[in-house]
Amino acid sequence: MAHVIHHLWIGGLENGLINLINRIPEQRYRHAIICMDDFSDFRDRLQRDDVPVIAMHKKPGRDPATKWRLFKLFRDLKPTILHSRNLSGLDALLPAYLAGIKHRVHGEHGRDMDDLDGSNKKLQLLRRLHRPLINRYIPLSQDLERYLTEKIGIHSSRISQIYNGVDTDRFKPVQGEKPDLPVGGSFTPAGAIVIGTVGRFQSVKDQMNLAEGFILLLNKNPDLKSIARLVMIGDGPLREPVLGRLADAGYADLVWAPGARDDVNELLPAIDLFVLPSLAEGISNTLLEAMSCGLPVIATAVGGNPELVVDGVTGTLIPPADSPALADALALYLRNPALLESHGAAARQRVEEKFSIKAMVERYMGVYDDLLMRP
Repeated sequence: MAHVIHHLWIGGLENGLINLINRIPEQRYRHAIICMDDFSDFRDRLQRDDVPVIAMHKKPGRDPATKWRLFKLFRDLKPTILHSRNLSGLDALLPAYLAGIKHRVHGEHGRDMDDLDGSNKKLQLLRRLHRPLINRYIPLSQDLERYLTEKIGIHSSRISQIYNGVDTDRFKPVQGEKPDLPVGGSFTPAGAIVIGTVGRFQSVKDQMNLAEGFILLLNKNPDLKSIARLVMIGDGPLREPVLGRLADAGYADLVWAPGARDDVNELLPAIDLFVLPSLAEGISNTLLEAMSCGLPVIATAVGGNPELVVDGVTGTLIPPADSPALADALALYLRNPALLESHGAAARQRVEEKFSIKAMVERYMGVYDDLLMRP
């Protein structure tokens, strides 16, 4: 099976792919990961040593040479199934068809800054043009499934919607006393409430809105400065501007931003409240991981977020790019510790019931097996 993605770096899509490959029984499928761009040491999370990771180094825009190289690569690999993902994966479909790959699956995992609501006509046309080359679509959310049926014209019989799954054994609440963050000093005084987020610092994730909401919260509620702390995990091009804004507001000492981490499962239990301020989302892995750790969630009501967060039960949904609404939601939890506990417990229960990684793997294997049984 050949999996085609844009790049294999730290990210939700990439994490989901690694989880899938690691958990599909080795005797059932062999895998290859083809990156249209490049890969990083994130590949080391693969637990199998028989999975080649190949970088195509595609040039931006049209790049016929890459399509020719893909065609030759597919002829060499001879995969039974191609599973492409998102916009960049569309470039692999024609080479796969011409190379004789019979079964072609395409996944839709989320949206980018130039198509936050799915209304971009050019991208709709591009997806329509590729319809004849795709046997089965796998959108991660009901929101993306509606996009495929209503905007792209895909019949529901060709769609298998599959939610991301989370490893509930790895991401779980701590028993007993909450662990300390590896910050040192007196970053978290007694009674501190730690607000956290995890994600790449880029426009679509909108960590700047979280920074503005945090600043507004403390400016309006100066008594909360003694307990409110902010943890922002991740790297990216907007990291310094976001941290600079917090420093300019005088709150740098209330923020810990350690960059990208590979111990997020150990850090999340040290957080009290998770925030996902994105402008667009598919099904957020970090959101599911936080819920699995028993954290209440403040999330923007975009993409698949409302399918994960039950407003007023497991967390709070707010409009995107609305820092006053975010500040109000933060204040609600900081002034009601009992709400943190009840919403967090409900979040963990919801993940256990609906978003286990075991169910995700079984559904993907069901799609693959069904395709192989077709004449």
